[in-house]
Amino acid sequence: MAFEALSVRRSQASLRFPGEEALPPSRLFRALFEAVQSARLFPDSKTFADCTPRVDPAAILAAWEAERGDAGFDLAGFVAAHFMLPPASETGFMTVAGRDVPAHIDALWPLLERHAEAPAPGSSLLALAKPYVVPGGRFGEIYYWDSYFTMLGLVRSGREDLAAAMVENFAHLIETYGHVPNGNRSYYLTRSQPPFFALMVALIAGLRDHAETYRAYLPALEAEYAFWMAGAEDLAPGHAHRRAVRLADGAILNRYWDDRATPRDESWREDMETAEAAPGREPTQVWRDLRAAAESGWDFSSRWLKPGGGLETIRTTSIAPIDLNCLLLQLETTLGEAYGWAGETQAADAVKDAARRRRDAIHAHFWDPRQGAFGDLLWEEGRHTGVLSAATLFPLFLGFTTGGRARAVAAAVRRELLAPGGLVTTRVRSGEQWDEPNGWAPLQWIAVAGLTQYDEYALANEIARRWIAKVGHVYAATGKLMEKYDVVSEDLAAGGGEYPNQDGFGWTNGVTRELMARYPELGVVPLPAANLARTGG
Repeated sequence: MAFEALSVRRSQASLRFPGEEALPPSRLFRALFEAVQSARLFPDSKTFADCTPRVDPAAILAAWEAERGDAGFDLAGFVAAHFMLPPASETGFMTVAGRDVPAHIDALWPLLERHAEAPAPGSSLLALAKPYVVPGGRFGEIYYWDSYFTMLGLVRSGREDLAAAMVENFAHLIETYGHVPNGNRSYYLTRSQPPFFALMVALIAGLRDHAETYRAYLPALEAEYAFWMAGAEDLAPGHAHRRAVRLADGAILNRYWDDRATPRDESWREDMETAEAAPGREPTQVWRDLRAAAESGWDFSSRWLKPGGGLETIRTTSIAPIDLNCLLLQLETTLGEAYGWAGETQAADAVKDAARRRRDAIHAHFWDPRQGAFGDLLWEEGRHTGVLSAATLFPLFLGFTTGGRARAVAAAVRRELLAPGGLVTTRVRSGEQWDEPNGWAPLQWIAVAGLTQYDEYALANEIARRWIAKVGHVYAATGKLMEKYDVVSEDLAAGGGEYPNQDGFGWTNGVTRELMARYPELGVVPLPAANLARTGG
């Protein structure tokens, strides 16, 4: 099938190498960037990547070359003189005693909102045309898949205007760069994140004229499809190109990828150390797999590791993930609908045919009968990874499976993934943040929405109840909504990964706000006055 005929007619430029226009700090400052990161001037590698040059980058580099050989050269002083640090992650927001969780969330949206402005020359920030919401904490930019779950809460809070503005921003990013980057930073331009744009369009279409909305966003939907399917048409069985793979039986699926194979700017030091801990592996392959896992949004998880191995065994590009392929099936389905509203019947028929083939491939290749659940596929080897994760619920969330398999997935989830505080991400304790004991807001929503679609109401209600209770317990003690939660124990803090747990927090706010509205009988949790002194943004 001619994928390009479906998706590149209005977006030929979208197949250029992403990120050529806006250099990331690692390429803009090169040796200076590496010196700063190697010297550990900042505890968080992301800090320097987000710094803003005080003068033209060329002038900074010239000063660096002229001064770095001087006796007593002070690197920290040089950086302080030539760069402005990113804003502090703490908002200083103080909640009030007696404020329940929904009211707290409604009060947080303005603090997490950012307005369109032109970034300073040399900044890693990419301009957006409309207001947007950031997750919070160290994440001071928009993030792709986070935003869908944030939008759920915005709509529930009566901020449909802001949700619509965010969709406009993503369409602008697609038009400008050919895809939605991981976030609006130059160092994110070579990768995306789980493709939720079609679901965002559907959410907005539910608030306004349906046909007009789909027609308006058709060019952006086409361009995103072109990005994910680039090179698919010419693949031989058993081969891959960027994000597209062709299995031995000819089925075309997708994987996560990144167009660079270098340490990530925001985790440069950590990626260097991971490659050093992987003897016998090419560092470029390690870095590519780390970056691909960052595109997955699950950075990091045992989903991407060899059994029992650490991060140095990461193999993301060898895996065709169940969630990604369901999201691309959703994109194909949405494209078919949009073409129909636009009166383009031939294109609609072609993309619907692609969707049928992908759906068949999902059921043929991702169903793991040993676990009674959907799993990830080692696409070159034609076998499952064996890791049961909450991603098994994506076919239910998007309505792409049968009643029988949905019941089997529900049984596996109840047996293996249901924890006291909601749904655990996996049952592997790897020390990575997308593994046990952590639970994440987007996966709770995917579970509840998916199980409800297939009449698994009891389990959906139980996950919602346990999640709301966990979030409420932490809020009552701290006045905060967190990025992630330890759903196995009663601990207030969750750990794992490359950085501390963050508060704010966009997608937790969105999902919890929506779940509390859908399950009002579960109640809300006010903040006790005794805990007010300990609260913050």
